[in-house]
Amino acid sequence: MRPLEVDEPTVVGPYRLLGRLGSGGMGRVYLGRSSGGRTVAVKIVHPHFALDEEFRARFRREVDAARRVGGAWTAPVLDADPEARVPWVATAYAAGPSLTAAVTDGGPLPARSVRALGAGLGEALAAVHELGLVHRDVKPSNVLLTLDGPLLIDFGIARATGGTASLTSTGVSVGSPGYMAPEQILGKGVTGAADVFSLGAVLAYAATGEPPFPGDSSAALLYKVVHEEPRLGALDGELRNLVAACLAKDPAARPAPGEVARRLAPEGAAHLVTGGWLPGPLVERVSRSAVHLLNLEAAESASGPVGFSRPSVGGAEAGGTGSGGAEAGGTAAGGAGAGGAPRVSGAFGPAPVMPTPTVMPTPTVVPEPGDGGPGDGAGNGHDTPSPGRLSLSVAATSTRDTGGRKGRRLSCTVALAVAGAMAAVTVGSVFVFDLLPGSGGESPPGGSDTATHTPSAPRTVPGRYVGTWEGQAVAVQGNLPLGTFRLTVREATVGRPLGTLRHTDIFGGTCDDLLTLRKVTATQLVADAVGAEANRDVCNPALHTVHLTPVGDDLQYESDSEASGRPKARLSRTE
Repeated sequence: MRPLEVDEPTVVGPYRLLGRLGSGGMGRVYLGRSSGGRTVAVKIVHPHFALDEEFRARFRREVDAARRVGGAWTAPVLDADPEARVPWVATAYAAGPSLTAAVTDGGPLPARSVRALGAGLGEALAAVHELGLVHRDVKPSNVLLTLDGPLLIDFGIARATGGTASLTSTGVSVGSPGYMAPEQILGKGVTGAADVFSLGAVLAYAATGEPPFPGDSSAALLYKVVHEEPRLGALDGELRNLVAACLAKDPAARPAPGEVARRLAPEGAAHLVTGGWLPGPLVERVSRSAVHLLNLEAAESASGPVGFSRPSVGGAEAGGTGSGGAEAGGTAAGGAGAGGAPRVSGAFGPAPVMPTPTVMPTPTVVPEPGDGGPGDGAGNGHDTPSPGRLSLSVAATSTRDTGGRKGRRLSCTVALAVAGAMAAVTVGSVFVFDLLPGSGGESPPGGSDTATHTPSAPRTVPGRYVGTWEGQAVAVQGNLPLGTFRLTVREATVGRPLGTLRHTDIFGGTCDDLLTLRKVTATQLVADAVGAEANRDVCNPALHTVHLTPVGDDLQYESDSEASGRPKARLSRTE
């Protein structure tokens, strides 16, 4: 868990937030605590989704569906506000690592633990399917290992089997590469059998420490799931036969989740869990997490967060655009409490103070209008959004914290400026084959990089880029999550090392890229990137081009690597 930044919310609905647990394609997840002392996980959707009425309607339906899920091996939904400026949902929180973290740190689980894991998840999925729902994203990071048994979490994309809308219409991935069923990848009808396929892949990972469909790119993973047989390693006996049956390409050939549970635990999953089901090192780890959770309190800093009133997060009453929302992670729930008073459901502190750029003996790079700079170059203080781009406008006033530090207080008004149409991408068979390694693609963002440097062209990295940046990455036109990108940019001149990119994938593995500065323009940096020599064999070692473009206070990362699905990420400064 990471501590809250000064510009993150401290209160959502009735919950006080203690720290950030993680983030993904749909939003951020925080650890929260109610006034009564109950600990919860609070997911807040990304603000740009809150501006999409179609997404909001789906979120409302899916929260209603998730409220119906309540079994022994699932984390129940406790509270939600789909009508908030930025919708959120709260689920029960249990101390314990994800399956991804447990296997990454300690290796494969013993056979007894795998059987208990499979039985619990099988019973959980059986209960979900009986309600007419499909989870659609069963993977190691969505499985928690607690002393009381496994927990299946994150029903954020669970969908009624009769639903017609597809979450891919908003660019959100439905499923994770390597764990998606073939029919899910090919855009065919998704039933409960797709969850069984994912369950088989999860059990193979837990038992062997490796995914059954390994690959160094999202496109390669998708191809293997559809066309190749799984690699089950040292799995043997009945467990191997059962996992292989779950991973059958034909949905009709897979066992039902209840059958999976019965074959692994004839007397029920609870019987296997009773008396201890985790190996000793994991028991110790979970116990330490539980003790830490009991003692956890939100830290108060000298420049602590400042509460905001409801109008400050957008709407006509705030003097904004009328379609505003809170910044990433923020929310203000509508409605009133029991006493009729408006309910404040989000609090932001002042934005981080950006350091003054170091004066370089080279020409100063001045951002062009619309690139996230402070003005339009005419002294009027307004940026003009480019057609087809999403721009973020904030009203800022100068303030001083208790330590005398000068900062900015943001009204957090999100303005959507879209002049072009945004095409939705559906994952389908033609789409998969077009993105296999070696296929064609569009030219790298930013145009040709073959132009020579003139004496007047900047050759030194501007100070606004220097630092460490982090965010969630996607590939294949935004439809496949890749995990976390952490980028470190140093001061450099053209032709010299620029920094490193560490990619932590959805399985917990890491790959490092080394960046060399190729070109500096008024609006972006262009770098050559290549895999580090110490990388694992699964990492892509090929040379590729990376573009770094400021977007407000963030940094947009774009790669032209076809083998990796042309990754993109919006990165936020961490230090």
